[in-house]
Amino acid sequence: MITAITNGRVFDGEQVREETTVVLEGTRIISVGGEPPAGAEVVDARGGTLLPGLFDAHVHTSDEALALALRFGITTELEMQGMNTKAGRAHITENDSLADVRSAGFGITPPGGHPSELMPKDFSFTGHGGETGGGPGEEKGPGGGPGEEPDRSRPREMPLMPFSTTPEEAVAFVPRLVAAGSDYIKFMVDDGTVEGHPGLPMLDQATLTAGVAEAHRNGVLTIAHTLTVDATRMAIEAGIDGFAHLFMDQPHTDEIIGLIAASGAFVIPCVVLNASMMGITGSSLAEDPRVGSRLDGPWTNTLTSSYNRYPQGRLDDVLASVKALHDAGVDLMAGTDAAPLPLPFLGGVVHGASVHQELQYLVRAGLTPVQALRAATLTPARRFGLEDRGRIAEGLRADLLLVDGDPTTTIGDTLNLRDVWRRGFRTTLADS
Repeated sequence: MITAITNGRVFDGEQVREETTVVLEGTRIISVGGEPPAGAEVVDARGGTLLPGLFDAHVHTSDEALALALRFGITTELEMQGMNTKAGRAHITENDSLADVRSAGFGITPPGGHPSELMPKDFSFTGHGGETGGGPGEEKGPGGGPGEEPDRSRPREMPLMPFSTTPEEAVAFVPRLVAAGSDYIKFMVDDGTVEGHPGLPMLDQATLTAGVAEAHRNGVLTIAHTLTVDATRMAIEAGIDGFAHLFMDQPHTDEIIGLIAASGAFVIPCVVLNASMMGITGSSLAEDPRVGSRLDGPWTNTLTSSYNRYPQGRLDDVLASVKALHDAGVDLMAGTDAAPLPLPFLGGVVHGASVHQELQYLVRAGLTPVQALRAATLTPARRFGLEDRGRIAEGLRADLLLVDGDPTTTIGDTLNLRDVWRRGFRTTLADS
């Protein structure tokens, strides 16, 4: 089937195009511009803007969460710890009711290291996600919508848990993670200070450096979980390719910004997560009818909660660091750190909706709306090697989002959701 989306503004992932027609056939974009082919199904985008499907560049996810993400126009999620490695996502690849996903598998960390401190001692995923130990379960159907009760009880195999305390252990785990289907390798560099658990076991410099070098020998991207300036500096010294977080323990300095920029590493600031760590809930987002109407009770409760583990933090410092990184030419990406299931103690962020809030935070930090949109489209596609998406161009995947208004000038218009296409399959969002 051929579909022609006409009369709309087209933001192609980099800039607004002069053309106002995009034609899809099957799972691909076959042309940008020109007249609709004879016999095509025509979608009139008048008054709206067509965007590439959005990325969330930092999540922990599940089938339920992927369905929720898609209902907010997120067509690809990048999992930074979880179960959706190559074998684990076989049922997702061609399921156009779910966002697509790539995954690190589980991150390299010492026994007892991050993220063990985030879970209440009496908490088990059994009955929530199907595992005792931290991964999401499989759910039936899309789930997560108003009036729907997703199945959170079906178990999955436990993944490779790469606990490492020496360079030799980290080096040995990297090829095993690659063989198990990890798309990139994540390293936890966290002493627990920001989470209220100072003294947490943490990778040392030698172990981190050896692990990163081994990942590069295996041809895979490396990502660091760092929440402090000192941990950020360690990761730069190790040769890391990107950061899954932005430090929040102190204001930036010219030195740390210069080190990140000179390294060529990208940063996924996850401002929404940092805000939650400071006790700032997502209540204002939940109160937006464009959001609240798409969330069920458990996800609403999660959004209106917060981590609240670092109340002494200053959001203005985080926003200033985002702007300094952008001004230094560092690639920024939109990410949320949303959890795979609706858990209020991991609250303040949810799949889908929080990407739109992150875009608003990026603009608040000083990026233009177009620059913020690149952080959720072109940039993550390029940096994670997913060159078949993230742009509107002939031959690419037909992952698209149509919204009312003009988010290239008013970033809040990304929430005026009208339609989303995942591999050319259209889901109408306006009344969902």
